[in-house]
Amino acid sequence: MRLWRRHSIVLAAVAGVLCLLIASFGNRYATAIYLDQAAGRGANTLGLAVTALRGQLARYEKLPELIADHKDVKDLASSPSDPARVDAMNRYLKAVNALLESSDIYILLPDGLTLAASNFDQTPTFIGENFSYRPYFLDALAGGKGRFFALGTTSLKRGYYFGAPIRSNGTHGEAITGVVVVKIDVDAIESSWRGGDYEIIVTDPEGIIFMTSRPGWLFSAIQPLTQDRLARTAATRRYADAPLVELPAARVRTSYGHDLLSISGPEGARQYLTVTEAMPEADWTVKVLLDTASVRAQVLTTIAALVLLVALAAMGAAVWLQRRARLAERLQVQREAQEELEHRVAERTADLAEVNRLLKEEVAERRATERALRKTQSDLVQAGKLAALGQMSAALSHEFNQPLAAVRTYADNAGILIERGRVEEAREAVSRIASLVDRMAAISRHLRNFARKPNQKLGPVALEEAVRDTLEIVGWRLKAADAALVVDLGPEPLVVHAGSVRLQQVLVNVVSNAADAVEGRADRDIDLRARREGGRVAITVRDRGPGVPEAIAGRIFDPFFSTKGVGKGLGLGLSISYNIVKDFGGSLTVERHPGGGTLVTILLDAAQARESEAAA
Repeated sequence: MRLWRRHSIVLAAVAGVLCLLIASFGNRYATAIYLDQAAGRGANTLGLAVTALRGQLARYEKLPELIADHKDVKDLASSPSDPARVDAMNRYLKAVNALLESSDIYILLPDGLTLAASNFDQTPTFIGENFSYRPYFLDALAGGKGRFFALGTTSLKRGYYFGAPIRSNGTHGEAITGVVVVKIDVDAIESSWRGGDYEIIVTDPEGIIFMTSRPGWLFSAIQPLTQDRLARTAATRRYADAPLVELPAARVRTSYGHDLLSISGPEGARQYLTVTEAMPEADWTVKVLLDTASVRAQVLTTIAALVLLVALAAMGAAVWLQRRARLAERLQVQREAQEELEHRVAERTADLAEVNRLLKEEVAERRATERALRKTQSDLVQAGKLAALGQMSAALSHEFNQPLAAVRTYADNAGILIERGRVEEAREAVSRIASLVDRMAAISRHLRNFARKPNQKLGPVALEEAVRDTLEIVGWRLKAADAALVVDLGPEPLVVHAGSVRLQQVLVNVVSNAADAVEGRADRDIDLRARREGGRVAITVRDRGPGVPEAIAGRIFDPFFSTKGVGKGLGLGLSISYNIVKDFGGSLTVERHPGGGTLVTILLDAAQARESEAAA
């Protein structure tokens, strides 16, 4: 461990020296690299801006000469006192100006007075103004090409002016009789510069900003406004009466040749990398200014990354040395831990084996208990049905005695009719005997199906058949209670996923309970309705009895709980029905109806009818 401490001290010293070197020399080198990259981007932007300016100027450069060579222009310059010609020329210049999308076109006489202009019908107009002080007029009047950029003294709009002499033939030969001037607007070019991550400025020979992507810099000087510069500017009235101010700027040139310009503003000083290109044909200097904040951020990020890399390398070396120093100690600890672990694993394995044996015994006991519970439930269901059959015995005796008495009567009548030769009437009596026998057979078949134990298979069950079979069984109970069962199964046949015998038992139980509830009451109507609700079928049975008291609502499904008197039920009906419906994957609820009585709702999954028989 002592060796590791000595190595750590050496590593920390070496890392500190490397970080100092990176912060000192790396900062300058990284700044120069990122400034070179920014200068390259600025040069591309500068080239595009200069190309656009030159293209805009070249578009209008030849227009004054073409207009000056027009015959009507020459005639007007020769005869400037003709009002008709002046009016015609005004309209001609207005049409040409609209076609060329220039700012203004006007004609000056040799004394500098404006004779005709495209803005003759506007206020203010150039008509009557004297521009003899403008260089573009003086150069054109001397026979050359007039070029000048300035702020208009009349329109107060910036523009670039092209002037060309009007040459007319007279008695003494060709003479210059006037000057044609075309002014173009620079606002469209300037507006395309805004919104970038750079600033573009155009300065005149005196260093005054004439065009810029930042409106606040307009008519500001990036050079000191000396008396000589102000005098030269005032002589040509380049900026009319606009106030000229010095931009608070400081220029610095780095050792790597980068031109940096610091400009102070309300938000503080900002430093820009300046890329410059001259346009001697327009007497302009175009500059692209790129904010160096991003460069400084890149330099800071690079230095931080290098320092972090050195720190990580030092930390990695320290960790490696520490691991080497602790390797022997870890191996020893590992051997001891492995022995301890093997001992604990052996003990834990024995414990787990014992727990596994106990779990297996508990699982076996639970399975046996579950089988016993299912058998008990099945026996209870069967007991409930047999109890119901016992309660039905008296009514069934009446159901069978009436048909049997009628059969005996019809048989005696049939014998007498045959003896008398009244064969047709005897045949009708025999037919009625057969109908009564079929009825007794149907009642016997429903009771037999109801009494037998169902299997657990589920399938599609036609609800209409289940209800019809239920009515055959509970018909005697409805008669005994003098109750009226109103069945409404909806407009379309309904099929549910259930077992037919067990579903019939649930319906028998629910309808029988409803009959018990309404027995002896004034309103003994019972409603049995069924409707499809999405993917399920809702079966409701509503009676007009006393309803379920709130005090026992929570115990209604408990086994052996009954509200009937002694000997009138085992208290298993709803409990068994609840479990049967739950086995079907449905639900059974009992609640008080808002209009009085009890509402039983059975929700079962809907099924598709099949040709095969439903599960029992």
